[in-house]
Amino acid sequence: MAEHILDELTWRGLIAQSTDLEALRCDCDAGPLTLYCGFDPTAPSLHLGNLVQILTLRRFQRAGHRPLALVGGATGLIGDPKPTAERMLNTKDVVAGWVERIQAQIEPYLDFGGADAALMVDNLDWTRPLLAIDFLRDVGKHFRVNRMLTKEAVSARLHSESGISFTEFSYQLLQAMDYLELYRRYGCTLQTGGSDQWGNITAGVDLVHRVEQRSVHALATPLITKADGAKFGKTESGTIWLDPDLTSPYSFYQFWINTDDRDVIGYLKVFTDLSRDVIADLDRHTSEHPHARRAQRVLATEVTTLVHGPAEARRAAAASQALFGQGELRDLDARTLEAAMAEAPTGQVLLADRPTIVDLLVISGLADSKGAARRTVREGGASVNNAKIRDEDWTPAESDLLPGGWLVLRRGRRHTAGVRVR
Repeated sequence: MAEHILDELTWRGLIAQSTDLEALRCDCDAGPLTLYCGFDPTAPSLHLGNLVQILTLRRFQRAGHRPLALVGGATGLIGDPKPTAERMLNTKDVVAGWVERIQAQIEPYLDFGGADAALMVDNLDWTRPLLAIDFLRDVGKHFRVNRMLTKEAVSARLHSESGISFTEFSYQLLQAMDYLELYRRYGCTLQTGGSDQWGNITAGVDLVHRVEQRSVHALATPLITKADGAKFGKTESGTIWLDPDLTSPYSFYQFWINTDDRDVIGYLKVFTDLSRDVIADLDRHTSEHPHARRAQRVLATEVTTLVHGPAEARRAAAASQALFGQGELRDLDARTLEAAMAEAPTGQVLLADRPTIVDLLVISGLADSKGAARRTVREGGASVNNAKIRDEDWTPAESDLLPGGWLVLRRGRRHTAGVRVR
């Protein structure tokens, strides 16, 4: 017998808050229910935090329920209030373009055919024809300003110098109206989302109850965290996007490979479909052989395959191994190598200047002086394109250059850098 969807979500650590889990369980058991999650087009791509919500919708669909993926062409024109400052309003054309891009990103994860076919919806469809006076009478009448002021982001902005505009203050009403509209159109009785959206989600629950005298459900997933306190889904180079043009598959793979041992099992539960037995085995292996980093490799392969496909996952894994001396760098394509070099210290040099290995180590930042570079070479710690260099006067030939004119240098086992030769 298949595991109940709520039991699976509990084991995977994906339930942070809910209105009434037992009532939701009863409704799930009574027959397929319709649920939705909203994604606002406030950027040209979704990111890792959004992936948690997409996979939650998919888990419900695989359990026999019907998901609605709402990409907010209306709410994206405003944006949920941030605790720090007013959002920049994007043009209608920009937001419309982002709606299409984000819909295309969500589509591969859900099944849009069959009995429980997913549906893509846009709240601009019912918001655009709505008159302001009708919105205030039919929706605004059911909200109390004193309760809206208690929302964390709103409260923070009220006590800041920037304050909060009426535009952003009204966001909660718009999102609540989405739940009411989806209940009326499709019989939607569950909204999911991140726990940072709990105030907006429950506002929709309350609105449906007030207007339709119907009890509906809400379920929030926890915000994913990192054990070291750093923000999940962020690196020194910025947000980890799902769009390969914004975050390359190699960089995406490296993000997961670098997962802390303390986080890796939790991430395997949230971001993969691996079974309890497989994850338990990886947990034991991590405890007994932490330096092997087997769980990290499985995590990186699984999630990169999920988002970018198996071919990109293989290329990223090959690049990761080759850069640390465990593969052939010349087998890497130019795009993957370029992405890998974007993650490493780099320098530039002219081939006509006949730079030596000592010069290259300094230019790349792997040595802070020529004296230190010479010691590295003498001690056998210098490599170019995974080949040991033991001659301090060695200079590269054109035939040594990798696609894009790169030389990949390594000092010891762990320190890698690139030099682009022109």
